[in-house]
Amino acid sequence: MPKPITLEVFTDYVCPWCYLGDSRVKKLQHNYDIAVHRVHFPLHPDTPPEGRRREDFKTRNARMKGLMDAEGLPYGERTHTYNSRLAQEIGKWAETQAGGEAIHDRFFEAYFGDCRNIGDVEVILDIVKSVGLDEGEARAVLAERRFREAVDADWKKSRSYGITGVPTFVSQGQGVVGAQPYEVLEQFVAKAGAQRRGD
Repeated sequence: MPKPITLEVFTDYVCPWCYLGDSRVKKLQHNYDIAVHRVHFPLHPDTPPEGRRREDFKTRNARMKGLMDAEGLPYGERTHTYNSRLAQEIGKWAETQAGGEAIHDRFFEAYFGDCRNIGDVEVILDIVKSVGLDEGEARAVLAERRFREAVDADWKKSRSYGITGVPTFVSQGQGVVGAQPYEVLEQFVAKAGAQRRGD
């Protein structure tokens, strides 16, 4: 039985194209034998904790809402960009916990659907609770920055791969950039050697 191929997905919770791409990767996982490895990327690392107002939010929201509706993803009228660094650290921690993978969806939905500040510790802890993870443990993880080095390593890997935009999908030394249609991603993983489930 061939081993599943690894698909590295370079992503950030505050990237709308990553939100779309995440939905398509789930479909890929359903159809192909692939191991998805999320690599966090610093899209707007200089965003202050209180966020930054987006002056063009009405125009951009209208365009993105159409794309999200077509994908069946919740999308609210977001007026601010927020800092995702602490959310990324909790995302890394959550992957070490049973059922923790669910937190990735909730961060995307909280940010794009509910327009919440995922850089705020109390918002992060609320999201932790919503997926059934230990709030007290998560608070300690944030206070002690236990997963700082893990996210630093992801950011370093992004630089070493020369990645400047997300989402970027990498497998077997090849990559595709951007919120590609599902069919393009399907061709990409098939070419990398992924076996279709049921074949």
